[in-house]
Amino acid sequence: MKRGFGSDNHSGVSPEVLEALAKANSDHALAYGDDEYTQRLEGLFKETFGEQARVYLVFNGTGANVLCIDAMCRSHEAVVCAETAHINVDECGAPQRVVGCRLLTVETPDGKLTPELVKSRLHGFGFEHHSQPKAISISQPTELGTLYTKEEIKALADLAHSYKMYLHVDGARLANAAVALGCSFREMTTDLGVDALSFGGTKNGLLMGESCVLLNPNLDVDMKYRRKQMTQLASKMRFMAAQMICYLESGIWRRNAEHSNRMAQLLRSEVEKVEGVKIMYPVQVNSLFAQLPREVWHRLQERYFFYDWDEDADVVRWMCSFDTTEEDIYDFIHALRDEIHKVKS
Repeated sequence: MKRGFGSDNHSGVSPEVLEALAKANSDHALAYGDDEYTQRLEGLFKETFGEQARVYLVFNGTGANVLCIDAMCRSHEAVVCAETAHINVDECGAPQRVVGCRLLTVETPDGKLTPELVKSRLHGFGFEHHSQPKAISISQPTELGTLYTKEEIKALADLAHSYKMYLHVDGARLANAAVALGCSFREMTTDLGVDALSFGGTKNGLLMGESCVLLNPNLDVDMKYRRKQMTQLASKMRFMAAQMICYLESGIWRRNAEHSNRMAQLLRSEVEKVEGVKIMYPVQVNSLFAQLPREVWHRLQERYFFYDWDEDADVVRWMCSFDTTEEDIYDFIHALRDEIHKVKS
């Protein structure tokens, strides 16, 4: 497959992670998380997020999100989220089917919830005919590539707790957000009152596996049984743990995220020079959303893979990865200019 800008899931695996997997592939180890790697990782997550943190490794991001939601909500309860949230758009109704809860979506101009927007869904408490709001879920960064400041996250956590609700963060690209904000993972989550976190790494150099991290110890109830019921319990968990240990201890999470963010800024600066292309949202992490003539992006897709984002508005998404190169950027911009010229002529 030609290197493109479709998704940071399209990139390969960091060499250090492959090396860590190879080292873990020796002799026998107990299964289902009773191995030394998983136990070591549990301690590492405590160092990273605080002593109260509890980690449950799962196969994918949807598994992490659903397990977090299951920890927070029962089937008669509801989660408030942005209309563009991954749990609403790209998880095929998994939270509704598996947990049985309802999603209360909110339209936003930039993918970000605010206390004022959330309050529009906070009603019907105690009314037995309505799903009961129990959690707020945000993505950091959002699906539009925008970032919550620490103050904005704290405000949402405070709002949730004032209603005896929980705050969940979908952190599939949390490393990109941490680098962009210049803060640690803990400073962006635990210290702000986040209750549950979906912590990802496959978009930033890992082979597979994500994690449900419970930062509120009150949520850690029967989670080993819930994970098993959700078919998210890996037998050879040491391999998931080994790569996550490498990810956190070696610092490749930071190096990879810094690079993909930097490539997105280079892409932004070059796109801004191209007449007829409009950048739709601030480029804060490793994604860029652009509006351009439909004929142009259809022709460009014949040369590079990338996703349509909003066909009605002629908006597409371009993602940079930890292995995107400057040459990739310049070649892509050359192709973009070429297709615009062909359409004009």
